[in-house]
Amino acid sequence: MKNKFSTLYVILFISGIIGSVYFSMMPQWISDKEGSLSEFSATRALEKVAAIAKKPHYITSENHKVIEDYLEHELQELGLETEIQEGTTLSDWGNLVKSKNIMARIKGTNSSKALLLLSHYDSAPHSYSLGASDDASGIATIIEGIRTFLHQKTPHKNDIILLFSDAEELGLNGAALFATQHRWAKEIGLVLNFEARGTAGPSFMLMEANNGNEALVKGFSKSNPDYPVSNSLMYSIYKMLPNDTDLTVFREQKKIQGFNFAFIDDHFNYHTAQDDLNHLSKKSIAHQGAYLMPLLNYFSNSNLNDLNASEDYVYFNTPFGFIWYPFTWNISLLLAAIAAFIFLIIIGIGKRILDPIEIGKGFKPFFSALVASGTVVFVGWQLLLLIYPQYKEILQGFTYNGHDYIGAVVFLSLASCFLFYPKLTTDFQNTNKTIAPLSLWILINGAITFYLPGAGFFIIPVYFGLLQLAYYVITQKTNTTLNLILSIPTCIILVPFITMFPIGLGLKILAGSAVLTVLVFGLLLPVIGTFSYKKAIALSLLGIAIGFLTHAHLNSGYQKGTAKPNSLVYIYNADTNKASWVTYDVNLDSWTTNYLGEKPKKATTINKNHLFSKYDSEFTFEANAPIKKLKKSSITLLKDSTVGKHRFLKIRITPNRKVNRYDLFVNKNVTIHHLKANGASPLGQKESAYQRKGRKIISYYVADNEPLEIAFYVTKNSSLDLEVMESSFDLLTNNAFTIVKRAPWMMPKPFVLNDAVVILQKIKTNQTALVPNTIKAPMQASPLDSIPNSKKVKSSTKMTPTDEKH
Repeated sequence: MKNKFSTLYVILFISGIIGSVYFSMMPQWISDKEGSLSEFSATRALEKVAAIAKKPHYITSENHKVIEDYLEHELQELGLETEIQEGTTLSDWGNLVKSKNIMARIKGTNSSKALLLLSHYDSAPHSYSLGASDDASGIATIIEGIRTFLHQKTPHKNDIILLFSDAEELGLNGAALFATQHRWAKEIGLVLNFEARGTAGPSFMLMEANNGNEALVKGFSKSNPDYPVSNSLMYSIYKMLPNDTDLTVFREQKKIQGFNFAFIDDHFNYHTAQDDLNHLSKKSIAHQGAYLMPLLNYFSNSNLNDLNASEDYVYFNTPFGFIWYPFTWNISLLLAAIAAFIFLIIIGIGKRILDPIEIGKGFKPFFSALVASGTVVFVGWQLLLLIYPQYKEILQGFTYNGHDYIGAVVFLSLASCFLFYPKLTTDFQNTNKTIAPLSLWILINGAITFYLPGAGFFIIPVYFGLLQLAYYVITQKTNTTLNLILSIPTCIILVPFITMFPIGLGLKILAGSAVLTVLVFGLLLPVIGTFSYKKAIALSLLGIAIGFLTHAHLNSGYQKGTAKPNSLVYIYNADTNKASWVTYDVNLDSWTTNYLGEKPKKATTINKNHLFSKYDSEFTFEANAPIKKLKKSSITLLKDSTVGKHRFLKIRITPNRKVNRYDLFVNKNVTIHHLKANGASPLGQKESAYQRKGRKIISYYVADNEPLEIAFYVTKNSSLDLEVMESSFDLLTNNAFTIVKRAPWMMPKPFVLNDAVVILQKIKTNQTALVPNTIKAPMQASPLDSIPNSKKVKSSTKMTPTDEKH
């Protein structure tokens, strides 16, 4: 009876600790009422989201201007004077955009440097995304936060700048325009950037530092937000991924540091038509506000000149507070743990309460559980992709039933652990078995110390494991209550990563969650190793895992609200007078087969001009399409001349229909020098050679149907093979086509060119007889300045009459 009670007691205690960790990550009770005007209201913020996210408002769309006007009005309603910055930038993504930034400034009493509140107002193109989370939620958080701040008449020393940036989705162009061209940029000391990469879940804080993060960590801790969710490992991983935010531009271009705040759960809605008000979590909005208000109050009164640091800090959140310490402690903590571990083993063997043979026996079940769980889950996920090929259409890598798969992996891994530890062991046997997981955890932390120091806090649960071992070595007995208390750090520090990794990085790393589950189990052996009825527990856990898999199967299909992403593009080649239907889909459905047929051919030559997409997607299938009467763009060769060993080309491409985007391509072996497009030079490139990947030169997002004018140098004998692809995002509404409406369980696929009418044509230049060499001056650092008839387009800025004050 005692063992049964002890087992139940331990299970309930550990479950309660883990549950409280997840429960305490974000606000849980949000009033449906507006609440006091002196407090941040998620309800009021959602009203702003509803107004912004009525329709798609990507740059070049008709509704983009509507949202711009709305945001100007909202800022003016707060009593602020607005400013519009307008200009053209060519980002390091190769995207050329004319952006409009919306700004306001609140003067402080004695500003050290200005605090910038940042969020972007454009939505993602191509996929009919309403942009409720990304990033109407960020805009609404700032508007409601500033309303609260002004209503409280909060005294503040520093100026506060509000920047609603444009064209973030296309290449951070609006932020680049502000950072590189606006006079306020040099006055900014810190940035708070509000973003989203999903529609639910806690908001994670990611700080971006130029050198050391010490000042940012300490400042964040002093601001004392109620629900901090962050750790230094997250940013270490973030820097390895192809994910940038507007804040990245400020850090790279102006060495301005700051904080990103973003919620990432329900990642499957990111950039899709399901990024709407109905899918957006009110709790996530409240969590964003829970960050903004304390940080706004603190940093608006801090010295923002003192944020540079040379030292990096490890940091992580717990339900009890935000903890941090220097990176330099990592080695000391590791060495001390190794020394304590070896010392305890020596003492334990000397006292004959640790036995080398029993210690050796402990490695077999532990490593067997690790290998079995990791292998089964890895192979199992590959099999699931074969059984459910529709999962491959969700490019985000996290399926609608992804949380079920996480649950299945956790319980399957735990079942595996109990199966490999089947017998009820004595305290002596159980303690000897804990040496194996402690050994591996110390080795893991050794690698972390040198290769991933941001995860240095993983050593802390190891110390508490060593304390459990020390108590046994000293007293020669175990204390269940003490061991449970000492297991708390393992639960609050390590367990959240089991779910955090697949949610943030995709279900492809479910095997990592399985391995981490076993590693956590190893640290918890002192409290669960002596469980009775281990086989029964294993079977119960296996049953729960099967339940999760069953639920996942029942929800593996698509329906309205959890729709199947699909794609269709019409491409007309003006040079060959042939047209094609193409798609990015791996599995065709009833909508795409209307145009591609049941057995389309694989797309091959159509991928010659590879278009950028977040997940490096390419067209999968193509089929012949009818020829439609479409007006292709006019191409004018404004200049084709030689300058020494180089050739100078200046080309204008003018739309003759509504065009949303131009993609310009050239032979990938050609080196382009001194590129300018609509007067803009490539951002951040100091050398004359233009850095690009593949054949693409630039992608130009067309505002107000303005032409593209591009000028550049190549070596005189270069084989150019210039092509332009013009796209309009109107396949479903273009009068030349009659496209069947998607079924309610379908939606446009995000991250790729979609629902588009494309015309492809070559740009003909005089390849054999160059224009006579009229320019004899050698190439200079700014050669376009010496080229006759080269037109320069300067960025323009609209200002309010009071702008002179700042």
